[in-house]
Amino acid sequence: MTEDVQKHSVHTLVFRSLKRTHDMFVSDQAKSISLDEESHKLKMAVKLKADYNAVLHMPILKETKDRIPQTSISMQAQQSYTQPASDDPEYLITGTHAYPSGPGVALTTTTKLHRNPSEAGVHSMALALPPSQASQDTSRTAASVSDIHRHAGTTERSRPPSSALSIMEGGGTRNNSLLRRAPTMPKPQWHPPWKLFRVISGHLGWVRSIAVEPGNQWFVTGSADRTIKIWDLASGKLKLSLTGHISTVRGVAVSKRSPYLFSCGEDKQVKCWDLEYNKVIRHYHGHLSAVYDLDLHPTIDVLVTCSRDSTARVWDIRSKANAHTLTGHTNTVATVRCQAAEPQIITGSHDSTIRLWDLIAGKTRATLTNHKKSVRTVVQHPRQYTFASGSADNIKQWMFPDGKFIQNLSGHNAIINTLAVNSDGVLVSGADNGTIHMWDWRTGYNFQRIHAAVQPGSLDSESGIFACLFDNSESRLITAEADKTIKVYKEDDTATEESHPINWKPDILKRKRF
Repeated sequence: MTEDVQKHSVHTLVFRSLKRTHDMFVSDQAKSISLDEESHKLKMAVKLKADYNAVLHMPILKETKDRIPQTSISMQAQQSYTQPASDDPEYLITGTHAYPSGPGVALTTTTKLHRNPSEAGVHSMALALPPSQASQDTSRTAASVSDIHRHAGTTERSRPPSSALSIMEGGGTRNNSLLRRAPTMPKPQWHPPWKLFRVISGHLGWVRSIAVEPGNQWFVTGSADRTIKIWDLASGKLKLSLTGHISTVRGVAVSKRSPYLFSCGEDKQVKCWDLEYNKVIRHYHGHLSAVYDLDLHPTIDVLVTCSRDSTARVWDIRSKANAHTLTGHTNTVATVRCQAAEPQIITGSHDSTIRLWDLIAGKTRATLTNHKKSVRTVVQHPRQYTFASGSADNIKQWMFPDGKFIQNLSGHNAIINTLAVNSDGVLVSGADNGTIHMWDWRTGYNFQRIHAAVQPGSLDSESGIFACLFDNSESRLITAEADKTIKVYKEDDTATEESHPINWKPDILKRKRF
């Protein structure tokens, strides 16, 4: 008995499943639903009111029931050039916005409607122009042969404005830019090419940062091997190694006002080293994530650091107090620079913005949003009141104090990690792919490209420039690289303008204004 019940139950379930499947596939899914006239009328009425309510009150263009043969239309078109425009209401054109024919003219029932010209119905809808525009077009005529002969041999600038305009309007265009000469790029200043002078090895990891001491006797580097090394600038020999960081050292700076060295790293630490004792004497605690860069104020005892926690912090060097926390960036703050003039602090961030800060108030003075990619480096010109920023999309030059855009330096198509500039107007950009580009600061002309070979035993992928800096004499360029080396470049003393001419053409200036 139990088996019969179970058999019946399974049979029922299978039957029901078959029925559901049959019902699902028996109907023709591609066949559209029959149109409901009442619903369609309601839908069209709502659409008319929503989309065309502004023109529903206008009269409808009437069309003649009997179509006129093409031959009769052409005959009428020839006759209509001599006949005045018809006032027949059948030729009223609607659908354009109502506006008066001139200033001070009130709108009336006649000015709200545009009358069709009497040329055959071919041009009727196309010529629905306001009276003022129509009168201008009808009065406009092409330049005659006598006009052309009269102005032959004279320059564009010597012609009276009215005649030049009439000739241009005769062609149907009003392009006043034809009268102006297109701006051209000024000839760049000649700079001798730079060549590799020395390769210094010693670090066991990527070299991430460089600083030169004020006396130009030695320089300091920070590395991913967690050490800070001090090198003799003249010989390139190692003088001292400092240990204390527990992660990559991302920034170093040497004070001009005291015998102190400052360092920061991915261990969130900011340290002050006394170079007389080669020991850490102060820590600056406050950053919540890796500290990527730091800079010293040139005239007051203030240190500014920036971090992956999207902030920059202003520290009193002596008291270790956090004077300001500069908030506003929405991503990692990758670079910071200080100067004595306003704005005293400049930051660049991975949120693709640059911020100029008011140091006294601790607030943003201006935000520059022109870059489309992360801003990883900022550099100030040593003599001019200008600065440059580097990003994967472009190098941009700006004017202080408000960050007025000057020009783009395009062509270094890589992630730009570092910029350096000297008093001669040589701008250097170092990129993540190991390339160095040399630019003329004033014109933005790229006069040299360098891609030095990696250290023997390194992978080709370890070709990258993390930092570059001119020494205080500006005769040496020092680069920190991903192949664990420090490279020193100098100008080629034997080069002349004849042996290395500027490959420059006065092309039309291409300065993107964004």
